[in-house]
Amino acid sequence: MQFTEIIKASGIVGSGGAGFPTHVKLSVKAEYFIVNAAECEPLLEVDKYLIRERAKELIRGIDWIARNIRAAKKYIAIKKKYETEIRCLKQAIEEAKSTVKIFEMESFYPAGDEQVIVYEITGRVVPERNIPLQVGAVVNNVGTVLAVYDAKRQGVSVTHKYLSVVGAVKNRVILRVPIGTSVSACIEEAAPLEKDYGIIMGGPMMGKIYSSKEEASEAVVTKTDGNILIVPKDHHLITKGIQSIRRIKNISKSACIQCRMCTDLCPREVLGHSVKPHLIMRNIYREEQMANDDEYIKTFGSAVNCTECGLCELYSCPMMLSPRRANSYIKSRLTQMKLTIPQNPLKPVDSERAYKKVPTSKLMLRLGLQTYYSHESLEHVVTFTPQRVKIPMKQHIGVSSQPIVQVGDRVEEGQLIAQIPEAALGANSHASINGCIAEVGDYIVIEAQE
Repeated sequence: MQFTEIIKASGIVGSGGAGFPTHVKLSVKAEYFIVNAAECEPLLEVDKYLIRERAKELIRGIDWIARNIRAAKKYIAIKKKYETEIRCLKQAIEEAKSTVKIFEMESFYPAGDEQVIVYEITGRVVPERNIPLQVGAVVNNVGTVLAVYDAKRQGVSVTHKYLSVVGAVKNRVILRVPIGTSVSACIEEAAPLEKDYGIIMGGPMMGKIYSSKEEASEAVVTKTDGNILIVPKDHHLITKGIQSIRRIKNISKSACIQCRMCTDLCPREVLGHSVKPHLIMRNIYREEQMANDDEYIKTFGSAVNCTECGLCELYSCPMMLSPRRANSYIKSRLTQMKLTIPQNPLKPVDSERAYKKVPTSKLMLRLGLQTYYSHESLEHVVTFTPQRVKIPMKQHIGVSSQPIVQVGDRVEEGQLIAQIPEAALGANSHASINGCIAEVGDYIVIEAQE
């Protein structure tokens, strides 16, 4: 099979973000191929572990991908404080006689934003609502590159996921589990310290919030998951994250002091994009009374350029308001109203950008997570196979996969169970354990049998 056909057959998607199908992303030609190893959000551990354990395979995967997309310039972007991981990479590069270069970044948030990485390495700014390919670059993360390598060398499909479980737990742990494993089972392995706790799937800045273990009872591990953060149920990351939009509007009306910090520190705004959360916070209380579409677009149009990194509401705002949630709400409203927002020409990069990078250490303090930080890297991996998995048919950008199995069918790990509709954007899905098909619908449930 050809390069992209191997990737497509294996069901690989971006393993750390929205899950864009990798066979589509890599069906291009580019000048730069960049691997995002910055592990952007606080407390995340998986990419660092994978680098320490699989640096050689990572370098080989980078070289193979770069050769196929004709990328002459190959970089790994990683925080310079990750000294052990950098040593592993340098040794692997030397042994492979590779031309991959290591780009050492300062520890700031969001260092892992792919457009931030592209600018740091190339000096080029990706235009609003565009992708790095617009300026000659393709960016993948560590897990995605290793999945591509495994597909090429071993014909392995995406059936398992590495993820860390951290926070208010007795045992900080890295797990290797089948796709579709219950999140509750993963949490049990780490032994939560709280009887009642909140769960954040992902990092503290952009992760999906479950306000209780009961709410997360049906959640399962997907191809894009990499971390589970456990915090007390009354932690401000939980209580703030579940506020209703009505409450956000009312608080903004009474408490926003228009200091502009949300806008001035916005990582995309300082790169020259138009992102104006202070305007949205000033006006969101009267959003439903806007006179016409033109006024709505003028006031709220910049929300479409927000990446929802969360810096504005979890660090910048002195009043502890929720600009990110407001932007997210407005984006959904713009879609509902079918309003088209014109793309703005890029402004010059902020001359004070270097001073507006938020250090991760300060962000940890603001988030109230310093208690859970450890200088010790997670080395031990726990692998377990549940008796039942529930595999979503949509773990990626695009349309849902279409089941090709029926209830009662026996399947083996790695077997194709759902595929992309003809000519559609999506990703194949594979059985993650041996067993029997118990349910088919939006999820395929597989139950292990003796």
